[in-house]
Amino acid sequence: MNTQLIRQRLNQDTRPFVLRLSDGTSVRVAHPDFVAVVPGLIHVLDTDYSVTKVDPLHVVTIEEPRPRKAQIQS
Repeated sequence: MNTQLIRQRLNQDTRPFVLRLSDGTSVRVAHPDFVAVVPGLIHVLDTDYSVTKVDPLHVVTIEEPRPRKAQIQS
């Protein structure tokens, strides 16, 4: 995927999202502030402070989070 498209997603919304990779794995992005996009590499910081390095060529889709069901309070 083009890094420019990934940067656009980072700049347009602060909700979490998932990067789906070509091998079927997924990388959860908790917040756009936890991602650094440099030429040829994406660094994703997880909430446990681990870093996942992703080649942008392997990003197939950017998946938006599913809306949560409203809880009914009694």
